[in-house]
Amino acid sequence: IAEKYQGIRPAPGYPACPDHTEKRTMFELLDAEAQVGIQLTESFAMYPASSVSGWYFAHPDSKYFALGKIAKDQVEDYAVRKGMPLEEVEKWLSPVLNYD
Repeated sequence: IAEKYQGIRPAPGYPACPDHTEKRTMFELLDAEAQVGIQLTESFAMYPASSVSGWYFAHPDSKYFALGKIAKDQVEDYAVRKGMPLEEVEKWLSPVLNYD
């Protein structure tokens, strides 16, 4: 595939943005289901399965990065800012938690 795009395309659920629930935010902002017919499942998978989503940063100096392990105080703060119960945030971020 010949591509001249310069920048990055991080997506919810990947190392730079491990929180799958951010897909809901993106879909609400874009009215994605009504506009293009893409649906989110309860586990935030997209339907049809060939669908993709992400944030596009079109700058040649943009760089991918991976989010490291997250401490409990960070998760507690994030839960407050998202307005979600701590247990739900821990469920979605479980692969990157540095505690049990």
